[in-house]
Amino acid sequence: MANTPCSAAARPGRRVRLGAAWCGGRGGRRAARVPAAGRDRRPRRTPGRAERAAGRAAARSAVALVDLGWVNGKRIRKTVYGKTEKEVLGKLAELKDAQRKGQNLAARPRKFAEWLDEWIEMKKRQGTRPLTLRGYRQLIHDHVKPALGRKQLDKLTPTDVRRLVEAKAESGLSAATVKQVHGLIRNALADAEREELVHRNVAKLVKPPSVKRDEVRVLTIEEAKTLINAIKGDRLEAFWICALTLGLRRGELLGLRWHDIDFGNGLLTVRQSLQRADGSLQLVDPKTSRSRRVVPVPEPTLAALRKHKREQAAEQLAAGEKWKTSGLVFASTIGTPIEPGNLSTRWRKTRAKAGLDWLRLHYLRHACASFLIACGASPRTVMKTLGHSQIGLTMNTYAHVLPEVEREAVDAVAKKLFG
Repeated sequence: MANTPCSAAARPGRRVRLGAAWCGGRGGRRAARVPAAGRDRRPRRTPGRAERAAGRAAARSAVALVDLGWVNGKRIRKTVYGKTEKEVLGKLAELKDAQRKGQNLAARPRKFAEWLDEWIEMKKRQGTRPLTLRGYRQLIHDHVKPALGRKQLDKLTPTDVRRLVEAKAESGLSAATVKQVHGLIRNALADAEREELVHRNVAKLVKPPSVKRDEVRVLTIEEAKTLINAIKGDRLEAFWICALTLGLRRGELLGLRWHDIDFGNGLLTVRQSLQRADGSLQLVDPKTSRSRRVVPVPEPTLAALRKHKREQAAEQLAAGEKWKTSGLVFASTIGTPIEPGNLSTRWRKTRAKAGLDWLRLHYLRHACASFLIACGASPRTVMKTLGHSQIGLTMNTYAHVLPEVEREAVDAVAKKLFG
């Protein structure tokens, strides 16, 4: 129901109803109803000190009552106070504008902290990955709630968000983390706007900090050959080779099952990922919809996987009844999932053996993409292989490789044209 502003002609001491609003100045309270003749009535109770003080305060102010209609069989009204009738009229105009823009004025008032708790539960029901939810909770607990948690959700302003972003940046927090804080607030308010709890997303009006992308050191072909020689005979040799030649993420490889590999056609399907979240190892959906993909597997990688399968069968035989059937390609010596943290510890020893102490496990994914581009693969092909959600992510991450490929391409064309 639309909010009808109060008449500017309302006099102090009276409250007038126009459409859906009551308005009055200087205490404008409705007159008490007079009981019918002959009807008994209870004696009027003498108001206490607090009530008398409240009455005097109301007498010095203006008030408006906005009728929002019926919700679930209950009539909802919203009271607006102000020191003057002009102030009340201004607030009524703001309410009318918020309602016109889509805000549900009859919704239960809630603080921003309450909405964030609601929002986290909503994201959990929508299937957000446990590791992502853990990151959200950490940002909310450490940065958002202490600064903005007590604010009314529909009273948040761009200035509130801007001050938080600036304060976090000045405190020495990294630009990437400050951007994550801003992004979380923006996403939470976007859902609040869709739920008609706010009429605009104030975080959209605040510019997030720019994040300087550090240039990743790229593994060269010679260094890759050194690594391949160093991992020969390692129990997880096939894991390291898959990471280097297929560009799969750590969790995707740890969640890989034998029936995901088509040895006959040389194809591998990414269907799930292994993560530690909420104190346990969990198999979850891939990071994005594009992360669920089919990847062609080169013959040397298939050979490493066949060898690994034979070795795993021998481990199962040796374990006997202790073996836990999981179907995972990369499992522990008794068939259980490998702890991601333990894998990272093992990788540090492996890279040291190859003399590549700087090489993070995730850099094998970057190396795969760089090798593909250097061999002439299009950015679209690299995007599909890596499971990137957007082509822009691929272009920005591996832009340092593209100029060399472009130079080789134009030189090859010139050679064909001019001999």
